[in-house]
Amino acid sequence: MKQVHLFRVRQKFDSNGLDDPLLTLRGQLARFDETVRPGARVAIAVGSRGISNLATLVKGVADYLKERGASPFIVPAMGSHGGATAEGQAGVLNSYGISEEAIGAPVRATMEAVELPQRHLPFKVFMDRHAYDSDGIILINRIKPHTDYHGRYESGLMKMALIGLGKLDGALAVHQFGIYGLREFIGPGAGHVLATGKVIAAVGLVENALHETMLVKVLKQDEIAEEEPNLLELAKRNMPHLPVDAVDVLVVDRMGKDISGVGIDPNITGRIGVSGQHDPTAPAIKALMVCDLTDSSHGNAIGVGLADVITQKLHDKIDRTVTYGNVITSGFLERGKIPVSAATDREAFDLALRSCGHLTDGREQIIRIRDTLHLDEMYVSQAVIDALRDPQRIDVIHPAVELFDETGGLRPF
Repeated sequence: MKQVHLFRVRQKFDSNGLDDPLLTLRGQLARFDETVRPGARVAIAVGSRGISNLATLVKGVADYLKERGASPFIVPAMGSHGGATAEGQAGVLNSYGISEEAIGAPVRATMEAVELPQRHLPFKVFMDRHAYDSDGIILINRIKPHTDYHGRYESGLMKMALIGLGKLDGALAVHQFGIYGLREFIGPGAGHVLATGKVIAAVGLVENALHETMLVKVLKQDEIAEEEPNLLELAKRNMPHLPVDAVDVLVVDRMGKDISGVGIDPNITGRIGVSGQHDPTAPAIKALMVCDLTDSSHGNAIGVGLADVITQKLHDKIDRTVTYGNVITSGFLERGKIPVSAATDREAFDLALRSCGHLTDGREQIIRIRDTLHLDEMYVSQAVIDALRDPQRIDVIHPAVELFDETGGLRPF
């Protein structure tokens, strides 16, 4: 069996993370000293995955509210995720380290949503029952490029206000319009939610290419819609990326909801997997294999359809009820299709490589990454090193080693 030797390399991304994100948060929360009333019941809306320091920052907001005499509680603001059940959504938050014990504030999970007056909008708008009954809501979310489309508002505070707080009903109302709905309706829909006056503040987070918190910005209700596009542009400028534009086989150790909303971030792979949406010209990946599903995904393998080959290990972890629920709500069924499965990592790789067609021996462009969230270190073939987009931003930190062990499994990263 042919050996596969790859070099371990490190990409030189800007290290511009905050030394103390919690200290930054605390300094900005002082803007709300006159807004938070003693005894007020304040809902802290949390729901997204793949956010550094999330539990620490959520606790920071809860502690601040308690110091001001308010009574904070946590609401899952994640649309249909968590299997579209209250228990499932509370479990997802717990996997992020967000629980009553850890935060010092109760988690109140429900799938019941209150329908807001529709007015001029062509779709219905909903709000989590507990959030609606509160005296105020504080949103906490990371702003980043969306996995399905690009527009003025993508993944962030506005989307959380409309779809996250809207629970299953809110998610279905927007997703029934497909990509058009996401691109065109988040702005006016979230604006409708903000106009209720229930959202009193939002904490916008931006991360750098090293998955570090690089910016914390606390916004008042009337600042959210105007400021979020600026934060999105900052996030886009600091996105990680693959070091070359063409890859024969991309080996992904793991996928999952805690890594990307669709398990494997299309902003990294160039594979969108949405009917009618064209993939970008770069990166161009001939074959994509995925070896495992994170435990924090709780069986939700949405995005598995973006892969060409998976392992039996990943296949066995898929909870079809949870996965299909998420896929059907989104309307993008291609992302839920299960690829060819192979017994071992090695067999999956051989299938992926074979699907590339004829390649010159020794010139295969192969990359192995942990996942699409962590791209600072990876393994690459000699052909990739020879084709580097910017050789000055890559350091070889370990000589070439065989990719697989004697059992056909990937060697530890």
